[in-house]
Amino acid sequence: MIVLPIYLQMVLGYNAMQAGLSIAPLSLSMFAVAILAGKRAGDRRPSAIIRGGFVLLLIGLASLVPLVPRVDAGWYLLVPLVIAGSGLGLLVSQLNNYTLAPISEERVSEAAGVNSAAGSFGLSFGLAFAGAIMLATLAFSFTSMADSSAVLSPEESQQVATALEEDAQIMSDAQLAEVLVGQPADVQAEIIRINDEARHIALQVALLIPILAAALGLGVSFRMMRLPDPVSSSGTEAMVLG
Repeated sequence: MIVLPIYLQMVLGYNAMQAGLSIAPLSLSMFAVAILAGKRAGDRRPSAIIRGGFVLLLIGLASLVPLVPRVDAGWYLLVPLVIAGSGLGLLVSQLNNYTLAPISEERVSEAAGVNSAAGSFGLSFGLAFAGAIMLATLAFSFTSMADSSAVLSPEESQQVATALEEDAQIMSDAQLAEVLVGQPADVQAEIIRINDEARHIALQVALLIPILAAALGLGVSFRMMRLPDPVSSSGTEAMVLG
């Protein structure tokens, strides 16, 4: 939700509408699979469906990492996004009911509120953490490559490091070219090259955050498989349906 829009807009030059359409397969596949999984779960254990969801999510997210420095259009992200969205669809079809099932009928409303608040906090924290990691990686990679550049002088490398300490941000090539107006052509070309490489590294590292979360979830799902499935109370079912 933060890495891919930045990648599409800053790296591929998409506008907000194009970026939204490019990541639409994620939400559309999640919605479709959630409906199908809810209707056709049959006798399958919820914990098994949850494990399958984490597997698909992990595969889809991991597939995005090698694509970041190579693709030149959002269409290349279609298959990984559909896979990840399908995994999320399996998860959302089961997790809420699985979480609330052990709660007594008189406490289910309170538990649903806590569950919703925890989910909102996790989403906000994940977005902020992934963004911070991305900018920190960008600053480190940019500074490191600037220091080792044969084109930039030590003074120019120091200027780059100082600028990143004050304001590290993901910039498109066009935005960076505007900042570099007046610099020698070879310096402009070198900094834009470094920016391209550092930007890809930063986005790949930021993608490791949801990958790690999916891997941890997959590990927990194996423990869930060893436990008996919770039995839903009537109050829990009504809360989930509502």
